[in-house]
Amino acid sequence: MKTFLMIFITMLAVLSACTPVAVPEVSDAVVLASGATLQSEKARIETPEMSRSDQAALTDGNGAFAFDLYQQLKEEGNLFFSPYSISTALAMTYAGAGGTTKSQMAEALHFDLPQDKLPPAFNWLEQELAKRSEGAEGKDDEGFRLNVVNAIWGQKDYEFRVAFLDTLAENYGAGLRILDYINEPEQSRTTINDWVSEQTEEKIRNLIAPGGITPLTRLVLTNAIYFNATWENQFYEEATKDLPFNLLDGGTVSVPMMRQTESFGYTEGENYQAVELPYDGEELSMVILLPAEGKFTEFDSNFDFRQAGRIIDRLDDERVKLTMPKFEFESDFSLKQALSALGMPDAFSGSADFSGMTSNNDLFIGDVIHKAFVSVDETGTEAAAATAVMMAGSAPGPKPKEPVTVTIDRPFIFLIRDIDTGAILFIGRVLNPAT
Repeated sequence: MKTFLMIFITMLAVLSACTPVAVPEVSDAVVLASGATLQSEKARIETPEMSRSDQAALTDGNGAFAFDLYQQLKEEGNLFFSPYSISTALAMTYAGAGGTTKSQMAEALHFDLPQDKLPPAFNWLEQELAKRSEGAEGKDDEGFRLNVVNAIWGQKDYEFRVAFLDTLAENYGAGLRILDYINEPEQSRTTINDWVSEQTEEKIRNLIAPGGITPLTRLVLTNAIYFNATWENQFYEEATKDLPFNLLDGGTVSVPMMRQTESFGYTEGENYQAVELPYDGEELSMVILLPAEGKFTEFDSNFDFRQAGRIIDRLDDERVKLTMPKFEFESDFSLKQALSALGMPDAFSGSADFSGMTSNNDLFIGDVIHKAFVSVDETGTEAAAATAVMMAGSAPGPKPKEPVTVTIDRPFIFLIRDIDTGAILFIGRVLNPAT
């Protein structure tokens, strides 16, 4: 809790081979030596053509997956992850899937577009996000940042299909970097971890734990996202003071509570209040959902993409007297069990079909690793995440009405979203801001 940063790193797990295999001679494949970087001759498509319906299919599908995964990952304690990072890393993996593996992944991940349209859709979304908040401020006085990067790391002397590499280059801006997992697994792990650390301004370190790379590793697909933004309406540090936060077990903790009265997007229902805090530039925002007292468990267990969409659609400008905690924490997941439960078990088994990547019939996903960090204070939000697949005075007017009071002194859920596209970049819940 020394800095105020939200970092999300999703790392799709290593695609592993059951046993080392000889490289076949295949006309549409390439084999690379250690230390090389293969970049397809295909340049990234800078302005992908995408219909409104295809754009909506991508963002709605990603949103549905976000809340499916949220329900799978819930355990005791705080939670934070980047569904966008995870979806992107798995979309790169999906580009090489076939057969039942492909259909299971599409169902579990809500990839509702045809396989040939999905990469251009992710390309469109990433390039839309790259346009956000030019000239806006970051919370560290260095300017707004929303950076998304992809990289693929392959085993030297292993065969990869040219069409697969072309798809990654054209739509994800990712070249294939060659490592020697067989003879240098620990050095390979360090190389990938160093790249992740650099891409997240050193907020995500040691993404892959010791032993996470083995001589059976063949391919690692990584996505990293870094977000740094200041609030459109910053809180005054002088107004922050320690106040009680009520826990689910009936206890309380004393935490620093930020306070301000301002015009925010606001709505309420029978069992919740919701408030939207825009970031500088008003292109991204944090939406906080506060279940009614004693209703958190019921609200949380039924919370899904449709409900979130209905709440967001009802947000309207209202003067809000807002009290909310400062918080900072990190999350670290192996997503293998959760993704299997969502309906894609074949991808993690010997039945996996990744024939679109290679003609070898030995690839499967060993694990999907995700690590994230979030910090929220008076100035704004900093976040980073990585995924690896291994494989907000005029003249006097009428007297204003009394502001709505929103006191976030009990567990809550929050989203960070892109307002124009509706893309959900991060999702989390805070049960105890002191931990």
